[in-house]
Amino acid sequence: MSHSVRDRVSSYRARMRRAGLRPVQIWVPDTRRPGFAEECRRQSFMLHDDRQEADLADWLDQVADDDGWQ
Repeated sequence: MSHSVRDRVSSYRARMRRAGLRPVQIWVPDTRRPGFAEECRRQSFMLHDDRQEADLADWLDQVADDDGWQ
């Protein structure tokens, strides 16, 4: 006998909770939206020659703990 989608989802969520996880929902920008890429380029261009942005990027490179990451 097959289980309904509702039953399978409920079972999956219960297993995840038993494993110590919890669901999280977040809202993120819709990258498919018209104009999204253009706005990314516009904002990136605004920061291209910004000294504070360069300093921040340098600092992030220094403090990043990426040993073992691939």
